[in-house]
Amino acid sequence: MASPSPQLLERNLCESPVPASMFSPEPEAEDSDYSLDGEPMRNGEAEIDLTSKHVFVSPTAEQYDNLLHQLRDRMDEGRGETIYVLGQGSDGTEYGLNEADMDASVATVTSMAEQIGADMIQLREHQEAGGKVRDYLVRKRVGDNDFLEVRVAVVGNVDAGKSTLLGVLTHGELDNGRGFARQKLFRHKHEIESGRTSSVGNDILGFDSHGQVVNKPDSHGGSLEWTKICEKSSKIITFIDLAGHEKYLKTTVFGMTGHLPDFCMLMVGSNAGIVGMTKEHLGLALALNVPVFVVVTKIDMCPANILQETLKLLQRLLKSPGCRKIPVLVQNKDDVIVTASNFSSERMCPIFQISNVTGENLELLKMFLNLLSPRCSSREEEPAEFQIDDTYSVPGVGTVVSGTTLRGLIKLNDLLLLGPDPLGSFTSIAVKSIHRKRMPVKEVRGGQTASFALKKIKRSSIRKGMVMVSPRLNPQASWEFEAEILVLHHPTTISPRYQAMVHCGSIRQTATILSMSRDCLRTGDKATVHFRFIKTPEYLHIDQRLVFREGRTKAVGTITKVSTLIRVVARIQTYHPPDSFSRCSPLSYTEFSSLNHLLPFYILYAVSRSYWKIRFVKKIH
Repeated sequence: MASPSPQLLERNLCESPVPASMFSPEPEAEDSDYSLDGEPMRNGEAEIDLTSKHVFVSPTAEQYDNLLHQLRDRMDEGRGETIYVLGQGSDGTEYGLNEADMDASVATVTSMAEQIGADMIQLREHQEAGGKVRDYLVRKRVGDNDFLEVRVAVVGNVDAGKSTLLGVLTHGELDNGRGFARQKLFRHKHEIESGRTSSVGNDILGFDSHGQVVNKPDSHGGSLEWTKICEKSSKIITFIDLAGHEKYLKTTVFGMTGHLPDFCMLMVGSNAGIVGMTKEHLGLALALNVPVFVVVTKIDMCPANILQETLKLLQRLLKSPGCRKIPVLVQNKDDVIVTASNFSSERMCPIFQISNVTGENLELLKMFLNLLSPRCSSREEEPAEFQIDDTYSVPGVGTVVSGTTLRGLIKLNDLLLLGPDPLGSFTSIAVKSIHRKRMPVKEVRGGQTASFALKKIKRSSIRKGMVMVSPRLNPQASWEFEAEILVLHHPTTISPRYQAMVHCGSIRQTATILSMSRDCLRTGDKATVHFRFIKTPEYLHIDQRLVFREGRTKAVGTITKVSTLIRVVARIQTYHPPDSFSRCSPLSYTEFSSLNHLLPFYILYAVSRSYWKIRFVKKIH
């Protein structure tokens, strides 16, 4: 689809919200017998332009092969999905097709979809001057126990209706206005009593190959088990329900960084407006480069003037220099298709207005979620890498870890390296079983969340932030790293030896600033900063995004350099502790400073050795 001109975008930054129709081109008054390049179009001949509206009517064998290759490329770019508009020219103008040409075009695209094992879903049909225009969603069929997965983080201020909306979407029952729907999502007793989420919750919404929701209670005997939803679904939306209260901000930041959401759903209560943590959560999503769409809730109880004031403030916030988004009010199915098609590529921010009590506009939101495509590629040909965000001890099974596969392919009984431990080393482990959404599977790919049962390892030896990687990567842990950071907010100045919490993927640990490229940092400053973890080494990558947080101090950045522990680990492996520290070979200052983080372990070793010597002497006497 054609995008609006830059001049039109800039003009609309100061006006009312942009209508979704702005992203669809105006129809031509008359159809043309010429291609968009000015060449005559004769069906069945080689002169047909592969970008013209008639290209699917009766292509030759060569043109069909080219179209099939184009479809495969588009499916790869869309992670298994793409939208075709029949009756549209190469410039995005929707000219329309007559009945016979439309039927022939549909038959061609259907044949192409069958060749690559995909289904076609008609999204809409409308009439233009030259005939009909249809939008089709082409979605690749998935095998048994496999499905597309899109992760959506749900953020917003406390009492915005986050858990209530997820309860309505995933359980198929409207709310009663008194918190009935949200009770099904809470994990702890104090959450049920207070009505406030304090932990990272997960729930799923499944769509079948025809785009229909499968979470309806009557679709599988009144049960809402995850395994049955996954069996019937070709696409799963995983909602990451995050806490809205300021008290649980660190949990929300961990959910945004550790669970790697594809999209962010910002919830705003229409009666309360933009208050509390709304701006904090929006800024966090923007800092992590996560596309955002907004859902305004409680429109059934909000007076019209208050609702309009909330929308006005929301549009002003999204258009501000810090966001530079284009707010688009979604009011019908055409708006949904246009916004979903341009969501990843444009600075567009769709705004939905819904009610969890009356169900108003909920179908539009479900349709939008069905059209979202995963942003992460699987990268199956690369060595496997899995980050751990939680650990469990399951009776009869043993130690279980859950998290996200960053890249590669992990199969049953694969041998991986788990680490780093407090000394920075990695341990060889075997995968005993794999589950996706509580359903046993044989393998997982990059971009998918999963749980692994591990052989012969204790839960106490695993922590959040550790990784499981292929031995081909030869992983090395790091105590120190450098990053280019931008200070979003700080009340005073930041200088060397300042300490704060670093969130990077599933890593959450305090780090100290050793040095900076500037003397001090204030709000809005950029600099290259040298960090050092204070507790344990971590496994880091160059170009990873991080959040640096302490109280109301916030900074974001990208890792530019990682200092590995190759020399130190080698020294540990070859070092044999002597009988006492007095006979220990003297270390140079450089060697000692590189090993100072291991000093507590040496002291503990010496004390324990002396203790057992004393016990042994007493026993003899």
